[in-house]
Amino acid sequence: MDQPGFDYHIDIPGTTIFDGKQAMKGYALNKMCYSFNKAENREAFQADEEAFMEKYGLNDQQKEAIRKRDVLGLIDAGGNIYYLAKFAGIFKLSVQDVGGLQTGKTTEEFKEFLASQA
Repeated sequence: MDQPGFDYHIDIPGTTIFDGKQAMKGYALNKMCYSFNKAENREAFQADEEAFMEKYGLNDQQKEAIRKRDVLGLIDAGGNIYYLAKFAGIFKLSVQDVGGLQTGKTTEEFKEFLASQA
């Protein structure tokens, strides 16, 4: 809704809004995930995750979330879901798998939820 005085940053409980502040916070993480467009970067990450994270300058919060494969933690650490999808793809996780993780549902439950919204 594009109205004067409309607050676009309404607090939505349980939701991390990806805004300019989050973009700056997650720059290194998102840059690393974007690099996964290239097979050689995916292979380098899988060969030595710690060195790859260090190469991109991830902070401790981001590194720990990567180690735990904690998608919600990565979002909290500034990760953009579109870049994180590239990370998830390394582990053969679909966007529906990630949606399930975000909502506390199984992948099948999440797919059923999406179908019910159509």
